[in-house]
Amino acid sequence: MRVVSVNVGRPRLVAWQGNTVLTGIFKDPVDGRIPLRGVNLAGDAQADLSVHGGPDKAVYAYPLEHYDDWQAVLGRNLSPGAFGENLTTEGITEDSVHIGDEFRVGTARLVVTQPRMPCFKLGIRFGDPTMVKTFLRAGRPGIYFGVREEGEIGPGDTIDRVFEEAHRVTVSAMLQLILNRNADPIQLRRVLEVSALAAVWREEFKDRLGI
Repeated sequence: MRVVSVNVGRPRLVAWQGNTVLTGIFKDPVDGRIPLRGVNLAGDAQADLSVHGGPDKAVYAYPLEHYDDWQAVLGRNLSPGAFGENLTTEGITEDSVHIGDEFRVGTARLVVTQPRMPCFKLGIRFGDPTMVKTFLRAGRPGIYFGVREEGEIGPGDTIDRVFEEAHRVTVSAMLQLILNRNADPIQLRRVLEVSALAAVWREEFKDRLGI
């Protein structure tokens, strides 16, 4: 497992459907290794901190393995960072990692917190307002990480799993729990046992269970 590309970007103003929108979804690859401090890679930032960034969405990874399918679906070539991801990765996918798994990436240590639930800004990135629905239907959400230990990350760095969460709820399974309002209560309780579960979904699942 390895990092193919590290991608960062600052928020910018773009025209979208008659409005001007501030978005940080446009990311560009960087050369060399860059520091991860707090909840951001150097040179990266989010526009709306109420729904993006923060401790449960510090680093977003998207598997290179999905790129060929997307290029076929969209009819265009895609470069690393196309989905607004910080890390374009190889060898780590949503059905091979679990909420709570921890990885050494470069000299940083990251923990899996949740799948991505896209907002309308993904449509801005692709110039297509239907992209959010298309992305969700595809079931390839990418992986959000929190930061356990700060460090430096660069292209070519290995991704080593250093802890596997015992409850073994994959990111793909987590996505289905989010999308299915009638999800099995046993599975909801199972993922609630994972301390690294993103706070927003912890509250959502507890509300569904009435606890």
